[in-house]
Amino acid sequence: MPNATATATAPVPGVPPATAGACAAFTLRTLSPALGAEVVGLDLSRPLEPATVAELRAAWLQHLVLRFRGQALTDPQLLAVSRHLGELDPPGPNPYGAPFNPAHPEINVISNLREGDRPLGNLGDGEAVWHQDMTYIDHPPMASMLYAIEVPPSGGDTYWANLHLALESMPAGLRRRIEGRSAVHDSTYNSAGIMRRGMKDVTDPREAPGARHPLIVVHPDTGRETLLLGRRRNGYILGLSLAESEALLDELWAHACQPQFAFRQEWKVGDVILWDNRSTLHRRDSFDAASRRRMHRTQIKGAALRPAA
Repeated sequence: MPNATATATAPVPGVPPATAGACAAFTLRTLSPALGAEVVGLDLSRPLEPATVAELRAAWLQHLVLRFRGQALTDPQLLAVSRHLGELDPPGPNPYGAPFNPAHPEINVISNLREGDRPLGNLGDGEAVWHQDMTYIDHPPMASMLYAIEVPPSGGDTYWANLHLALESMPAGLRRRIEGRSAVHDSTYNSAGIMRRGMKDVTDPREAPGARHPLIVVHPDTGRETLLLGRRRNGYILGLSLAESEALLDELWAHACQPQFAFRQEWKVGDVILWDNRSTLHRRDSFDAASRRRMHRTQIKGAALRPAA
C-alpha cells in the first residue's frame, strides 16, 4: 500500500462536514494540522439542543479531539454533557479500592492530591505514557471527557496522537507486516505504571491477561481504518516469537508517536477536552509534586471493534 497523506480536517465518510466557522450554536477553531478543534461560544453548563449535539458529534468525529475553554461545571453537569454521546462507562479498576468520587462513582478523579497517606485521585504527578483507555477489555470506551478543576503552573501537559494519520502515512512494508495480526492488551498496569488491584506482576507478555484486538480496526461510526495500540508495556503480537513481536511493536509505536501526528494541550482551569478513544493515543507530562492538579473524567461505552478487511 503506498504512503498516504491526510489531515484531521479532511472529510470523513458518512459524517456531515464540521469545519472552522459557523455552526448551529458555536464556532470551531482548528488547533493543529493533525487533529483537534476548539469549540468557541458554547456553555456546557446549559442544556444542549439536539441540533447542537449533532453538530458537536460531527465535529468530534472529524477532528477527534474537541476543546471547550472557560467552562464551570458541577459533577452532575459534566455527567449530563457526557451522556449526550451515549451510556457512561464506569472507571477502570481503582488500585486503591473505593471510588475517589463516591457521590458520583461514574466520574474518575485524576489528581496528585492526598489526604494524609490516602490519594484523592489517580495517576499522581508522574508521566503517563502513550496509551488508549481500557483497551484491555473487549469493548473499550469510545470517548472520554476530561475537565480541569485545578492545574499546576507548569507541566502536566497532555498530548493526543491521530492513529488514522499514523496508519495512512505508514510505510507500505510496515503495514503489510501488521495486516491481519492481533495483539494482547495487558490489563496489569495503568498508564502511570501502577499495578491494578488484584493483579500479579507480568514478566512474559505472552502470558499477560487482557483482551486480544486486531492491530488495524474499522472505526464503528465512520468506517475509517485506524490503528488500535492500547499500551506498549506487555504488548505482544500473536503468532510471533517474543523477539519478533518486540521488534515489530517498537517499530510500530515509534511510527505512531511522531510529533507530526500529535496535538499538545497546555491546560487552563475550566478546560474540557473530549476525545475519540478509538482513534487516538494520549500521554501526559510529569509535573512538580508540590503543585496541585485535579481533574474529573467521564468515559462513554464503546461498541465492538471489527478488524479491517
